This record gives sequence, C-alpha cells and structure tokens, in this order.
Amino acid sequence: MNRVIFACVHSAGRSQMAAAFFNTMADRAKAVAVSAGTQPAERVHPEVVEVMREVGIDLSNTRPRMLTAELAQGASLLVTMGCGDECPVIPGARREDWPLADPKGQPLGSVRDIRDEIKRRVVALLSSEPWAAPSTT
Repeated sequence: MNRVIFACVHSAGRSQMAAAFFNTMADRAKAVAVSAGTQPAERVHPEVVEVMREVGIDLSNTRPRMLTAELAQGASLLVTMGCGDECPVIPGARREDWPLADPKGQPLGSVRDIRDEIKRRVVALLSSEPWAAPSTT
C-alpha cells in the first residue's frame, strides 16, 4: 500500500483538498492519501469546505492534523504546498512541491481556481502512477 502525504502549513486548505481528490480518484487497494500540516489549524477553512461541497466532497467533519514522524513513516510520496523549509524531509519518500496560493480568506472565485488547479495536479499525479481507480483512467 502506497501512502501519499499532502502537507501544507495549517492542513486546513490545500492539503485537505488534494487528499480528498486523491482518495476519491485513487484505487484504495493501491494508495491512500492523508493531509497534514506543520502548524495545524483548529478546522478546515470554511471557504474550502464550501467549494469542495460544490464538487460533492464534504470536508465539514475533517480535522487538520500534525505532520509527525509517525504519520510520515513509510510514506511513498510527500507533496508540499507552501510550507517551504518547515516541511520535513521524509527518508525514502519522493518529494514534490506544488507552489499554490493559500485559500484562507480568499474570495470563493479564487478558492475555486485553487481547487481546480489542485484537482488537475492530482489527476496528473494519478496518471503518472499505477494508483488510479479504473474509472478515472
């Protein structure tokens, strides 16, 4: 089982959207994604919850979590999103950086653009790996 960690500072926006899209489109027998942050917020940003609800994904009960060594252990891929030097190196995991704007406090139109770019990147990631569910290929 491959584990992908999507990491941003607060685990309340970009990484939550990416993990949700990944888990919706990936073959769960092959890979699973988690969202984590270096300074987790208390909740997912409300504007993120709203724009994800528009595409049928409910993040209202999702809680940000700390990126810990235990969580990172055994991960296949770490995708960082704006945490820069705060995001750790995970031994044995490939690392990609997706420089995306923070959706916190942004107008809904901007958050939708960020959401759509994250989805595009997740689709590209899944198409480059053998992790996609049959219906997404």
